[in-house]
Amino acid sequence: MLRDPSAKYRPFPTVDIADRTWPSKAITRAPRWLSTDLRDGNQALIDPMDAEKKTRFFDLLVKVGLKEIEVGFPSAGATEFDFISGLIRSGRVPDDVTVQVLTQSRRDLIETSFASLKGARSAIVHLYNAVSPAWRKIVFGMTRDEVKAIAVAGAKVLRDEAAKQPDVAWQFEYSPETFSTAELDFSLEVCAAVMDVLRPTKDAPIILNLPATVECATPNVYADQIEYFCRHLPGRDAAVISLHTHNDRGTGVAAAELGLMAGADRVEGCLLGNGERTGNCDLVTVALNMYTQGIDPALDLSDIDEIVKTVEYATSIPVHPRTPYAGDLVFTAFSGSHQDAIKKGFAAQAARNDDYWEVPYLPIDPADLGRSYEAVIRVNSQSGKGGVAWVLEQDKGLRLPKRLQADFSRHVQALADATSRELNAADIFACFAATYLPGESDRFVLRDYEETGAAGDRLFVGRVAIDGQERSLSGRGNGLISGVVAALADSTGPTLDVVDYAEHAIGHGAEAQAVAYVECRADDGRTIWGVGMDTDVATASVRAILSAANRA
Repeated sequence: MLRDPSAKYRPFPTVDIADRTWPSKAITRAPRWLSTDLRDGNQALIDPMDAEKKTRFFDLLVKVGLKEIEVGFPSAGATEFDFISGLIRSGRVPDDVTVQVLTQSRRDLIETSFASLKGARSAIVHLYNAVSPAWRKIVFGMTRDEVKAIAVAGAKVLRDEAAKQPDVAWQFEYSPETFSTAELDFSLEVCAAVMDVLRPTKDAPIILNLPATVECATPNVYADQIEYFCRHLPGRDAAVISLHTHNDRGTGVAAAELGLMAGADRVEGCLLGNGERTGNCDLVTVALNMYTQGIDPALDLSDIDEIVKTVEYATSIPVHPRTPYAGDLVFTAFSGSHQDAIKKGFAAQAARNDDYWEVPYLPIDPADLGRSYEAVIRVNSQSGKGGVAWVLEQDKGLRLPKRLQADFSRHVQALADATSRELNAADIFACFAATYLPGESDRFVLRDYEETGAAGDRLFVGRVAIDGQERSLSGRGNGLISGVVAALADSTGPTLDVVDYAEHAIGHGAEAQAVAYVECRADDGRTIWGVGMDTDVATASVRAILSAANRA
């Protein structure tokens, strides 16, 4: 890299628009959406989609709710042409969906494009030619007038070819390609010339697509370009202003959002942002950003995993686990502090009387996208007590007291450090059972017991295996738990002082289980926890005391 990059690179010029209005505006409704997954997205693949993959992708786009779908570049070859014409002949295109095809401004290519759409109910023909200085000088060697003439000639062919198929509801789209790096006055001049040929009206507008073909500046500059264009376009009410951003600077989504604030009506892009170089605008992200602001995006993204699965299948490109909204890990917390905040957020959400979503670290409810809460918190060596407790509660229904959470998290941390991997729910419960739940190999194992006496003076009599030898123990106290503690103290067991006790049911009805948690203090001052589970709550409490005795 150069120590002085200004010797090689020039800053992109800003737009002279001192009274810009877009910074104080907000997006309040969904735009028109256009998916170009089957065109821009397809041409960016190492191995382009075959007909089966394109058909499956098209069906997904329809299911999601896209009403305008760019299905290909019919003049590119027989594969593209046959797919597009076959899509129409098969009746696969719903009545409320309009297909779009892309063509360069050449007569033969435009004629082929119209031929591929024969029999369509409605269709958009998208014409483009590059207009920026670099393309004029380096690629074409043409003047401004020559470049404009290409656009005008193409528009005339559009007009004439559409007249040959009057049964199709035609719409026209024109892109001054490389708009983001072109002079604004020239882009306006070319678009106005195209409009003069096609004569759009308010009721039958032209789509003027303004591509950030290569993202060249911060998104506020693109927004300035859009606002300037909208202000100065003759016949603005007869044009739909469309955005087609790329992600070369990593701000394709932001540029689309600011462009909408600047007056645009339509957004082109790909599901999950596939496209040349760093990709096209990610339609899922833009739509769900709106959704989190209380705006209906007019797209159904409620099964995000199906969308990811289909996109990955069709493109052979894995979706990054940190992709906004759609990645496997975007709703997952490993950090202890994050887990604690999320756990508290869910508890507060359940307790509140209003329906508004407010959970730390989760800008959207994962359930709205078909994701389960079980995957929100996952445990590894970075996790804390809240995350461990969450997993146990979601998987087994165990609601650990807060101090028990801290006690158990030490054991989980040791296991995570020893295994150097993520721990799943089965790992965590196995660790919990081995640590707290009595087993046959423990020193104290309950066989049977009975409790007699009046309130405040209870006698516990139990058969307990101690070091493998069954013995009878008895102890008197003001309740069952104190009786068991007394029985242990009178035998070879430890002396325990019960500090706290909690219990709850797991499940409902005849199959419900009870779990009891007991916090004890040993003679040496240590805090000892015990846990017992049984279909009978009293037996669960006895098992909890014996669990504490085993750990002491």
